[in-house]
Amino acid sequence: MLLAMTPNSSHADSLKSTKSYSGVGVASFYGHKDGYHGARTASGERYDRNSLTAAHRTLPFGTQVRVTNLRNGRSVVVRINNRGPFVRGRIIDVSYAAARELGFVDRGVTQVRVERDS
Repeated sequence: MLLAMTPNSSHADSLKSTKSYSGVGVASFYGHKDGYHGARTASGERYDRNSLTAAHRTLPFGTQVRVTNLRNGRSVVVRINNRGPFVRGRIIDVSYAAARELGFVDRGVTQVRVERDS
């Protein structure tokens, strides 16, 4: 079940002024053996699979969020630098490095909580 909440609105412009964001859902990762490493992201920077970054549909580029793996309790702070995920039911795509830190590289996907506090 996908559950995403924002205090004011889910519209991207409203998120810029929103002080907090919290969502629970499925995370996946990209950038390992799929040709994305070194490619341009939606923000214009080059994707680095060894950086703690992520793709989110609406959060502004540069936003830092804490992603917590609900299966094992591990968490990591990532910076939003791309758009996605484009697979139904997923709320965030994290970099390969973030997936390693979160402990789900072997599984490919996991249940997470995504939180932003300003």
